[in-house]
Amino acid sequence: MAINRAWLAVVLAAGALAAGCAQQAPFALQDMGSFHIGGREVEIKGRPVKEVLFTAGGVPAKVDPNGIYQVEQMYVQYFIPANRRGALPILMWHGGGLTGVTYETTPDGREGWLNWFLRRGWSVYNSDAVERGRSGWAMFPDILPGDPVFLTIENPFERFRIGAGEKSFNRDLSRAKVLPGNQFPVQDGYMNFTRQNVPRWTTTDVPTIAAYTQLVEKVCPCVLLVHSQSGPFGFRVAQARPDLVRALVLVEPAGIGDIKAVDRLKDVPMLAIYGDYIEQDARWPTIRGNGVKFLEAAAKAGARYEVVDLPKVGIRGNSHMLMMDRNNGEVAQLIQNWLEKQGLYR
Repeated sequence: MAINRAWLAVVLAAGALAAGCAQQAPFALQDMGSFHIGGREVEIKGRPVKEVLFTAGGVPAKVDPNGIYQVEQMYVQYFIPANRRGALPILMWHGGGLTGVTYETTPDGREGWLNWFLRRGWSVYNSDAVERGRSGWAMFPDILPGDPVFLTIENPFERFRIGAGEKSFNRDLSRAKVLPGNQFPVQDGYMNFTRQNVPRWTTTDVPTIAAYTQLVEKVCPCVLLVHSQSGPFGFRVAQARPDLVRALVLVEPAGIGDIKAVDRLKDVPMLAIYGDYIEQDARWPTIRGNGVKFLEAAAKAGARYEVVDLPKVGIRGNSHMLMMDRNNGEVAQLIQNWLEKQGLYR
């Protein structure tokens, strides 16, 4: 629920959530709050009633699983700076198996992109997608079709271009095979990063896009900043509401939008950013290639886009988790500069 008081003084410091991290200069918020959006009601029938002991030493209670459930909603948290300089809010959408924590404090305790952009006067809306984090689950396979996907601790290391491919992870991180010059904070942050990983479904794109679209309709016009799995969500939502999405920042998008509706992006400027080590990866040359082809198709329909391969502009060593890498501020500044070029900063 929003804190409805004008010029609420809220002092925040980067890294305050991490013990022992250096404080930065405080800044003030005009408002902050949260809400849920989207979802639907589903009725379950025919299940047996059970007795459940909720607390040791308590008394069992009957639990009837039959009835109506609220499902497929999405959690959103927002921060409005006192000194607004961004012309529009930035909506930050995370990738697969992750939550809005992606943009908060980095795994090694440095300032995340949420605070970075707040400090520069942008309003930020940070969300946990449908079936993630504070958005909550639903029964499966009754409501959510299929089973959730869980990640081992080595999976992101080997798949997110941190380590040198399969079998590169080692619980003794000093012996892990890290890609040369990689900027991810392996020693100080990798195991902490694995604590952020949450189960995900591969069958919930439709309700997720529906919730994101409702969010855009509630708080926009805006800028969408999307990462990995949310890349195709950003494309689809921008195609559904091009009147409300004024810019689309795609951080290593893992998919594309509707190729039959690329003309709907003609008034949405797009920036696609890719990190390092892509050429030597098993999957990312194809993923990047598909993304660029989609942007080229949109350009033929009148859209404007830029593709930035960070190593080619002298920003090297970035993993798939660019917002967590040691040079995350440098990448954020590149995004800031592009948004200024679009006339979205005052």
